[in-house]
Amino acid sequence: MNSIDNGQSYRPSARTRVRRVPQRARYDRAAVHAILDASLLCHVGYVVNGQPFVTPTAFWREGDTVFWHGSAASRMIESVDGAEVCVTVSHLDGLVLARSAFHHSVEYRSVMMFGRARVVADLAEKRRAAAAFIDRLYPGRNAGIRAASDNELKATTFVALDINEVVAKVRAGGVKDDLPDYFLPAWAGVIPFTTVAGAPIPDGCLRPQIQLPEHVGDYVGQRVDAVLLDNAVHLHERGSS
Repeated sequence: MNSIDNGQSYRPSARTRVRRVPQRARYDRAAVHAILDASLLCHVGYVVNGQPFVTPTAFWREGDTVFWHGSAASRMIESVDGAEVCVTVSHLDGLVLARSAFHHSVEYRSVMMFGRARVVADLAEKRRAAAAFIDRLYPGRNAGIRAASDNELKATTFVALDINEVVAKVRAGGVKDDLPDYFLPAWAGVIPFTTVAGAPIPDGCLRPQIQLPEHVGDYVGQRVDAVLLDNAVHLHERGSS
């Protein structure tokens, strides 16, 4: 059953209801989607013959579905089709140094999703998904590169998970000490964390007349999560027009 409530929020389930510090939970679509769209990597949790595994992989979101892909022969891909999975995404935004050991913490944004994964079998749909993944990272790049061949697509499996059971959890706001501890002579504050893209390194075989494309230059010196989120917003606007 789809757990979207009036198109604005996801309904909490027994698996997604946050019990510890529930005020950090977010179920609204905008918050969940923003955290997903600002990330490139997710972790897929699944069970094979009673043994749990967690596999990191690149992913992207389209509407209320997330996709990832991998070799058709990989254990994770073979195991998740039709199986219950738990997919997580997280951002580390800072280290929180409090005046007491107990209140040291981290600032973060995270999403946890539960559901039954499914393999995308149709070749045309796989081709569309492959193009969508490139566009999610580098808007416009598909026009200048070779598309995946049928054989390449047959060797690659795309997996989809509908976003039904999901919760976001966010810790922000800096130091939260007990009132008496504010008088202690200890430094307190936050060390912010960001991932910033460096200067592109050209391939050694790159022809000298080929210029740096805009979709590469957009990353240089910028926060990666901000660029990814901006890409997602533009793609959504383009798809809605």
